This record gives sequence, C-alpha cells and structure tokens, in this order.
Amino acid sequence: MRTELVSEAGDRARPNEDFASVGLSASGQGGSLVVLDGVTPPKGDTGCLHSVSWFTARLGGALTELTVSLMDVPLAEALALAIARTAEAHAATCDLSHPRTPQATVVLARWSPELVEYLVLCDATLLLVSPDGAVVPVQDDRLARLPRELLRSAEVVDGTLRNKEGGFFTAAADPSVAARAVTGTLPRAEVRSLAALSDGATRWTELFREGDWADLLAVVRAEGARSLVERVRALERADDAAGRAFLGRAKTHDDATVVCVEP
Repeated sequence: MRTELVSEAGDRARPNEDFASVGLSASGQGGSLVVLDGVTPPKGDTGCLHSVSWFTARLGGALTELTVSLMDVPLAEALALAIARTAEAHAATCDLSHPRTPQATVVLARWSPELVEYLVLCDATLLLVSPDGAVVPVQDDRLARLPRELLRSAEVVDGTLRNKEGGFFTAAADPSVAARAVTGTLPRAEVRSLAALSDGATRWTELFREGDWADLLAVVRAEGARSLVERVRALERADDAAGRAFLGRAKTHDDATVVCVEP
C-alpha cells in the first residue's frame, strides 16, 4: 500500500482545523482513511469551551479507531458512534445544542480485499480512480446547491440551514446526521486508488478552475500533494494582489488537506 498525506494550516498564526489519518486493520487486509475539515465559526459565542481543532482531533481519532477496529460496521454507523463518543467528552461542560458548537465536514473511505466503502458529509471531496484511470468525484452537494445570497448571513446559516432539512449537514453533536451522508460501496477490483481533499485543497479545481479532477490528480501524481497545496496558495496570493475576491471565498487561505491512498 502507498500513501501520501499533506495538511497545511491556512494561517500559521492559528491551529490547523483539518484532521487526516490513514489506518490499517490488525489483519493487514484492509484499512481506512479519514479527512475532517473543521468549520470555523463566526466570531462570537459557540456554547463550547473547546476549539474546533480540539473537536476535529477528538472526532478524527475516534473515527480512525472505529473504522478499522469495527470493519463489519457500516461507515455511517461508525460516524454516528464517533460523534456520540466525542459529544460525551464535553457534554458536561458545553452547550452542544448551540448551532455553532464545534463541527466538521467528513470524508471516510475503507477498503478490504473485497470492497471499498465511502462516506462524504458536506463539502469535502473523495476521488475514486478506476483501473483504467477514470476519476469519479464523490461529493455531498447540498451546500453548493443553496443560493449564495442565503449563505452570506451567518444568522441565516446557523438558524435555518445548518443541520436542517432543506439545508446542509455537518458532523457536530447529533449522531443522527450520519444517516444524511452520501455513502456507497464498490468492488475492490474497481478502485485503483483514492484521494480525499478538504475544500481548501479543492479550490484548485472548484474555485480557480485550473483543471478538472483528473488534472488535479495528475498534478499530485507528478509533483506530489504538497505541490498541489503550494499551487493553491500561489493562486490565492495572486488573486489578492490583483484585488479580486471570489464569491464564497470567506478566507484568503483555508486549511488544505490531501490524502492519497493506493490500497
């Protein structure tokens, strides 16, 4: 098995709120990858004593363990268990019902000799590469389908869109949102490799339109995952220098994570 993992904070003055891991089962016959993108809250009360990076580390650690120790448990159920475990860790000190309680987007993938399973919740991306080189993106596009004018207001997002029917869903404190994730299973023989990316890394394709998903993976294969992140940073700096601001770009530089696996 070959793996490559790069995760870089958007701002060196603050913690990286992404989480990434690759785990192997004890039998050596399977494994999993986990990518979380912590949701940076607007300034103000979150009802929680803990940071987003604390939350993603807790949730990500639980997912890394559960996805390989419980290989027969569906990924959505593993996510629900991990959310419940993380919520329990701070329920006594924090208001977990607050709409801005720490939360994250999720990508999970797990492979065995027979199958590749996947789960995506909110705006991170999983790329599946077939033996003939075709690249298929797996995304939860509910956030992307919402009108941009609604997303400009934090109050509207928190009150009517986040973790609500007709809006979009993130992993926060309610285990039931795991059932909202995009999930699927493929024969192992149909998947040559996988790549999981937080939306700070997918900016190369989705925001700056430098190429499609196959082009993005070609950059990673030829130059490495760090090169993709460096290319995104260069585009962000050039955009700022030119005085441009892309619609929906809340931060100049976002945390960027890329995990590539050839099981």
